[in-house]
Amino acid sequence: MKKIVVIGGVAGGMSFAARMRRLDETAEITVIEKSGFVSYANCGLPYYVGGVIEKEESLLLQTPQSLWKRFRLDVRIGSEVLRIDRESKQVDVLNHADGHEYSLSYDYLIFSPGAAPIRPNLPGIERSLSLRNVEDVKRMFDVVSHKPTTAVVIGGGFIGVEMAENLVQRGIKTSLVEAQDQVLMPLDPEMVTFVHKELESKGVNLFLGSALASINEKNVVLANGTAIDADLVIMAIGVRPEITLAKSAGLEIGERGGVKVDQFNRTSDPSIYAVGDAVEKTDAL
Repeated sequence: MKKIVVIGGVAGGMSFAARMRRLDETAEITVIEKSGFVSYANCGLPYYVGGVIEKEESLLLQTPQSLWKRFRLDVRIGSEVLRIDRESKQVDVLNHADGHEYSLSYDYLIFSPGAAPIRPNLPGIERSLSLRNVEDVKRMFDVVSHKPTTAVVIGGGFIGVEMAENLVQRGIKTSLVEAQDQVLMPLDPEMVTFVHKELESKGVNLFLGSALASINEKNVVLANGTAIDADLVIMAIGVRPEITLAKSAGLEIGERGGVKVDQFNRTSDPSIYAVGDAVEKTDAL
């Protein structure tokens, strides 16, 4: 019976685990998830802040209990893999609930820790919030529930635009700052013109072509010197692969900062595979 340990749940890790169960009914599959939620609707998070999705439970798709019942997957939330010992093929795990540390052996290890929000080293950055998981959205919802008057969203990607939309929905005067000359960079400039007009028609103040310089107690300051009132600041300038654990285990890292994998998602260690946001594909290893 194969022992398979999956580091990280949600889209990447849980998709693999469910598929693996269908391919192998006898494998012992354990999923280690650092947060308190292993399966949720990522795309719905901004809409929970905006009140479009009214109940937190509407965001949740599966629980450790339902995954065990349906797929016989041993899912351990609130647990973090601290170390990967490739030589002995085991991982050291910390249970954050009780502080207990233990080891798990594996035949195959699936690395799927996802990505972490980019938070530049700028003055006052600690006052800003990021939106990546359910814990983040609960913190943000609590702040919004105290009815801030003004908000600034830094970053005009899909998450940034969705956050601006939902903050305006809550009656908050909202500004959107984007360092490039347009939001939603995958769109052609001719197409994004309509997006700009729609945002402005809904009350979003656009500040394009100027990056964030600092965050103060009451406002944010842009590189061109413009100051914007901000009771709430949200960083949404993208993510970077979460590879701290992979680097400490000696796995090969690619030029773009992801874990190098081949066409079959094998890392430089043949017993370790990587999936999701932390992956960087290459032709060979």
